[in-house]
Amino acid sequence: MTNKRPEARFHSLIPLADFKAVLGIDDREDALSRYCLLTATYTIEQYCMRRLLRKKHVERIEYTGDFLPLREYPVVSINSEQLTMNKKLMSNEQGVMSNEKIIDTKYYRIVPDCGTNIDIPFLIEFSPLIRRWRGLRYIRVVYTAGYLPGKVPADLASACLELAAWNMGGYRGRRIGMTGAVRGQGKDGEHFEMSMPENVRSLLGPYRRKVI
Repeated sequence: MTNKRPEARFHSLIPLADFKAVLGIDDREDALSRYCLLTATYTIEQYCMRRLLRKKHVERIEYTGDFLPLREYPVVSINSEQLTMNKKLMSNEQGVMSNEKIIDTKYYRIVPDCGTNIDIPFLIEFSPLIRRWRGLRYIRVVYTAGYLPGKVPADLASACLELAAWNMGGYRGRRIGMTGAVRGQGKDGEHFEMSMPENVRSLLGPYRRKVI
């Protein structure tokens, strides 16, 4: 008796098994299903201008005040041993060097709290006491943010499912990005369809990064 290895995780907002079950797809189309889910997920992240799946991020943020925004969200956790404040970088004969200091946890907090899964940008709120560190220029932070496959909000998961299914329909019909037949100048032709259906765009509205 052999034990099957667990399915390797890949970059998809919904699990492969869920996608196959909803659409009634059998194992013979695993490769196509994976490709459509992968493509749909990257397309959604590009449209939303965010990394939506859980991942570790490293940011070096210019210190401009006591409230500094983190680029990716929702934030799951912050590595307290790698949250440092940095003075201006200096060059010497050995190369570029910087003066770093770990910020004690009593001098900052995360708003909202880590792990709340609230889909809004997260901030680091610092105590005014860290301003006393002369020459402070940057904050370096290592944190984990994003959703786990299978625990993605329902409307975001639906958007991925619908876009992946839409892509699969195109691949099955060998008419990638095409729709319908239109008549023009006495002969049949085809026209390009938009890269994302309108219903998918509507589902993604709340998750798109707001650019001011």
